[in-house]
Amino acid sequence: MLLLLSPALAVLIGCASKGPMPTFAASSLPSMSESGETIAPERWWTTFDDDGLDREVNLALGDNFDLAVALSRLRAAQAVTRIAASDWCWDVNGFSESSRTFGPGRDASQMTWGLDASYQVDLFGQIRSRVDAERFRTEATRSDYQAVALSLSAEVARTWYSLIESYAQIKLLEEQVETNREGLKAVELRYAEVGEGGPNVLRQQQLVQSTMEQMVVVRAGIEVLEHQLAVLTGQPPQTARYQPGDKLPELPPMPFAGLPADLLNRRPDVRAAYFALAAADRDVAAAVSDQYPRLNLGASIVNSAQNPETLFRDWFLSLGGQLIGPIIDGGQRRAEVARTQAVVWQRFSEYRQTTLIALQEVEDALALERRQIERIELLEAQLESAELASQQLLQYFITGNTSYLDVLSAAQSRQSLQRSLLSARLDLIQIRIGLYLALAGTFDTRPIENNGLLLDAPRLTSENEFDDSDAGELLPPPAGMPVDASPAPTELPSPAAGSGTVKPAKEFDLNE
Repeated sequence: MLLLLSPALAVLIGCASKGPMPTFAASSLPSMSESGETIAPERWWTTFDDDGLDREVNLALGDNFDLAVALSRLRAAQAVTRIAASDWCWDVNGFSESSRTFGPGRDASQMTWGLDASYQVDLFGQIRSRVDAERFRTEATRSDYQAVALSLSAEVARTWYSLIESYAQIKLLEEQVETNREGLKAVELRYAEVGEGGPNVLRQQQLVQSTMEQMVVVRAGIEVLEHQLAVLTGQPPQTARYQPGDKLPELPPMPFAGLPADLLNRRPDVRAAYFALAAADRDVAAAVSDQYPRLNLGASIVNSAQNPETLFRDWFLSLGGQLIGPIIDGGQRRAEVARTQAVVWQRFSEYRQTTLIALQEVEDALALERRQIERIELLEAQLESAELASQQLLQYFITGNTSYLDVLSAAQSRQSLQRSLLSARLDLIQIRIGLYLALAGTFDTRPIENNGLLLDAPRLTSENEFDDSDAGELLPPPAGMPVDASPAPTELPSPAAGSGTVKPAKEFDLNE
């Protein structure tokens, strides 16, 4: 019977093509507007050469609960892939049945037990398409996990340096309070001799109080930052106390930006968008295959007896096949094909948008850093002028050639510029962190001990890792697709034009 159906099956197989997956060429993308010569390491935060920051990032990678949630999602996605791959295996079930009949004659009993097996032949690749789709979703989830780890490292770094800047602000404000108090004494002494100057004394007192009020605001910010850093590292915020120092680091050399194609291959959010597109493409293939017949094979072996003495005597073996094909379904399968095709174009648009946002983030960071450096230079020049003006006005005030309001205004301007300059230097570091994050790729998320050895947490334990042996020899992984907890490959697989399939990663080139 199957031999008679072979020509029809061959025709149907030829009609099951779903067409190519949409793609785009990156050869027309211009180079980055600016680039350094130093290649940033995968663990980009080490460029700041800050042991305290390294320690906090390691704590976060080991104990942060958002990262643990992302890891659990990855484990769940791997399990779903194994579930889909199980359709390649025989489904074998054991059964037993016992019955007893009572009537006017002799009572009768019947005992039946055996094994029942079923298997669906993957005639049109529907099972393979579903498995491939789940594999790609797993890789998208893995990329999402890497993106969470990168965002976590950046958030820890931003919080850490905000904390350092806050302590530096406290130190600066303490110096300004002391300076303003000395100025208050000088003003009181100056006007005590002439018996006037009450408003000027009050203005100087107000300056002291205003500076102390700024210290209260900064100390409140320090407590909030300590709570935030504690939660990022998986610690309770109630007893969070940190001593990060009050010295902001020098800005490391600008990292090498590379080509846009390299960036798109490296960034985990772009990779996740691509794998989501590839998964949707395989869903279309599965939906197309679902319009064609299915071949189910079945087998059973049964033992039946009326009493325990003959339980293992009579055996019955049954073999069979069933070819099932849809005839009328109200257009359900055709609608499913249309739905999955629409999802493909949705994922394609999301992928394109993600690539543009990735490029925008790099360009934004480059532009902001360039302008922030210019701003700091101007602030430094303003501060130098303000300090000279303050010194000269103080001398004029002592000799009676200027009013106290001029001295007070100069002092306020100088102190405000000092605080603004400190904040601007923090902003520059935050911008550089944003640039590292925009250029960063995947990295081994395991924490590192002081001796440089990788710790095991967070990790995918052996029982949770995806193992191809679970699905038997019929489950070869797509070429270039990682299936363990190691970082994803540095290159994305590329769509093969006109086939609707996926090339191995080593053949991928965004400039095609």
